[in-house]
Amino acid sequence: MCFLFPFLSVSTFAQKKKQNAQIATEWAKLTLQILKTTPGGSPTFNSRFLGYCGLTMYESVVKGSSDFHSLVGKVNGLDALTIPNPDMKINWALSLNAGQAQIIKHIYGFTSKANLSKIDSLESYYLVKESKGLSSKEIMESITFGKKIANEIFEYSKTDGGHLGYKRNFDSTFVIKQGNGLWSPPLKGQSQVPLPLHPEWGKNRTFASENYTLPIPAMMDYDFKKGSTYYGYMKEVFDVRNSLTQEQKEIANWWGDDPSETFSPPGHSYYMALQAVEKSKVDIFKASQTFSAVGMAVADAFVNCWKTKYHYNAERPFSFIFYNVSTLWDLYWPEPPFPAFYSGHAGQASSAATVLTHLYGENFAFTDHAHVGRPMDMERLVEYKPRKYNSFFEAAEESALSRLYGGIHTRHDNEIGLIEGKKIGKNINDLFKNNNK
Repeated sequence: MCFLFPFLSVSTFAQKKKQNAQIATEWAKLTLQILKTTPGGSPTFNSRFLGYCGLTMYESVVKGSSDFHSLVGKVNGLDALTIPNPDMKINWALSLNAGQAQIIKHIYGFTSKANLSKIDSLESYYLVKESKGLSSKEIMESITFGKKIANEIFEYSKTDGGHLGYKRNFDSTFVIKQGNGLWSPPLKGQSQVPLPLHPEWGKNRTFASENYTLPIPAMMDYDFKKGSTYYGYMKEVFDVRNSLTQEQKEIANWWGDDPSETFSPPGHSYYMALQAVEKSKVDIFKASQTFSAVGMAVADAFVNCWKTKYHYNAERPFSFIFYNVSTLWDLYWPEPPFPAFYSGHAGQASSAATVLTHLYGENFAFTDHAHVGRPMDMERLVEYKPRKYNSFFEAAEESALSRLYGGIHTRHDNEIGLIEGKKIGKNINDLFKNNNK
């Protein structure tokens, strides 16, 4: 790619512009668009992608502020990254710009030519915009530094167990256990392939080492007898499904986040990070911390959740209800291609809410426009209207509850997911402990 560098005198206005978070939010928006429009992604792979995008964004600017500190030596296995020489003058917006373009191409390079062109266009736009008043030396050093950080983080990513995970979404060699209360891939599910999604994902490296060692949460014991705790949770799914209100249908649809049609559940959390950044009008440094923390939180949440899912291989409500409650019952949503316990929606939403609440406070009201503009769901007669929340946890709890309304999780799955997500998010927050408040 060839660029023309304008040479203008540095002005106070130009210096202030360098601190603006707009470049970070525009890259976040393009990242979400790529997730939404690229076939082959999955919630698991997408969460990992967002973790590395966010980490790259943060490390490409962190040396520009004394209020923030690098995560080298704190993030699990990240032992070294390039440090700018004292005599280097780096424009942090240009560094972020180059780093984001590089890491997205590295990890999501299988996206369409149209999306690759959008990456180049956004990079070119901000290169010209942010280069005004800078010397050619500062421009080149800024670009070189951002790309070095991206390249080094990409090399680091290759060893986590999830590299090129989009090429092996479904595992035909995985031995599926048989027995009461155990899951088997649905014949008519969310995926066209009746095989388990990423059954080994729970073995991947987490960003926070403490998340890798979190104990697997206890699950209630299987019992088909009426009056048992297990039966009661399953029967609730049946009862709720048969009496869904319009509001409950709208909640189920809003948080459906089908990866074949949307930017998937982790993308929804990244979108809320975007809303927090834009509403709060923070600078480029806190914006980068926000995307980094949320990206790593949802990535770790999916690793921990998948570890639990394939530890228990717990059945979803449909099979239990069919054999023990009623054969005349159908799902609201097609069943996902992986075991039930615990809810990935709940876990990742709670981890993101924990991070965002730490950064922006408990009473952060916002309106979620994530799916505004989607065509009306004519089968279920549901429109995609904006939803308002008084806090990030209110949104996370609704996300969890949506899976009960959708008929694919019990309340127990959701409640444990929310609990585990908080633990995961707290461990991500701890990575930033030395940062000034």
